[in-house]
Amino acid sequence: MLMTIVTVYSIYVLISIYVSIMQIGYINEVKNKEAVLLSPSEFLKAASYSVAKEKLSIFTTFFDYLFFIAWMSFGISYLSNNIFFENEAVLNIAIVMGFVIVNSILSLPVSYYEKFVLDAKYGFNKSSMGLWVKDTLISFVMTLIFGSLVVWGIYEIISSFTLWWLWSFLFIFAVVVLINMLYPAFRAMFFDKLTPLKDEELDAEIKSLMDKTGFKSSGVFVSDASKRDSRLNAYFGGFGKAKRVVLFDTLIEKLTTKELLAVLGHELGHFAHGDIYKNIALVGGMLFVMFGIFGNLPESLYLELGISQEPYLVMILLMLFMPVLGFIMMPVMGIVSRHNEYEADRMGSELGGAGGEVELANALKKLVEENKSFPLSHPLYVFFHYTHPPVMERLRELGVDI
Repeated sequence: MLMTIVTVYSIYVLISIYVSIMQIGYINEVKNKEAVLLSPSEFLKAASYSVAKEKLSIFTTFFDYLFFIAWMSFGISYLSNNIFFENEAVLNIAIVMGFVIVNSILSLPVSYYEKFVLDAKYGFNKSSMGLWVKDTLISFVMTLIFGSLVVWGIYEIISSFTLWWLWSFLFIFAVVVLINMLYPAFRAMFFDKLTPLKDEELDAEIKSLMDKTGFKSSGVFVSDASKRDSRLNAYFGGFGKAKRVVLFDTLIEKLTTKELLAVLGHELGHFAHGDIYKNIALVGGMLFVMFGIFGNLPESLYLELGISQEPYLVMILLMLFMPVLGFIMMPVMGIVSRHNEYEADRMGSELGGAGGEVELANALKKLVEENKSFPLSHPLYVFFHYTHPPVMERLRELGVDI
């Protein structure tokens, strides 16, 4: 059984790297042709950035594979044999969080390189070293605290129920929903400074848009995201009365009012169509499959690993194999998500009134320019990685003459 798991992970790595290589080859081929949506110089710059990102992805995939082999060969047993607590719950929490801490430390060099070398080279990174260290430490502490609570919950479930995998799934699914509800508040508390939108005219127009779709929120806020990154973004977060609209200050700076309203109209389209609930249901389906598989592993696997079937081992195996199951599920989730994006584009253009599709198209073009998104991709890469349709296809659907 151990060999089967390693083989499946190896196949995932090979396919993942192959898809990245196909994407790199495709970009290198089309970047020397006529520029699309961007000026020739920006087209080449976006291509160079995409290729660099994909090379980094290959590097991290390969080293994650080495870490996977190391964990399966001796890493898990090392933690098991060198962490001691009399209390079983504390022991399980310590071993799982030890695994999480080691992985977090191993990922730091890649995180540093991506932000302070790659993103800095292409003009994205605005963060200082001090701010990055602060963000990393806050994330680390929050992971320790909330991660330990989640591990404790799963330990108690595994120890108490025969069908523990089903109850664990329900528990984790509830945690996912809770995170979606609390994310905006936690982000505002520890990372971004959120201030109410001061532009009264824009605020009134945004609230008018929300009224058209029945979207109720606790307010429209501006995030000081530019202190970390120059990319443009916006998000709607939370559920019920906790919902809020958050605009990056970079988005307000770069888009006109009509373009901004078109982008928000698109996001409101997701709300009107219940896409957030569809996405949560898809995540729930993936979690159900994961717990169903790892809740019914044969005892022979644990014998091959030389470790008894303890709750911490099940949790570590789940985390180790999560990228594989995510990669397998991504094409299905991507198909649904891309369909939802087209529908949201359609509604966003309608909410914008006459010429709404043009304003949305102009906003999409600016997002491509400012985020240095290469507008063309290999079909295989789109199939495995894209949650949004390629921007060229979105513009065609809006009836824009490219």
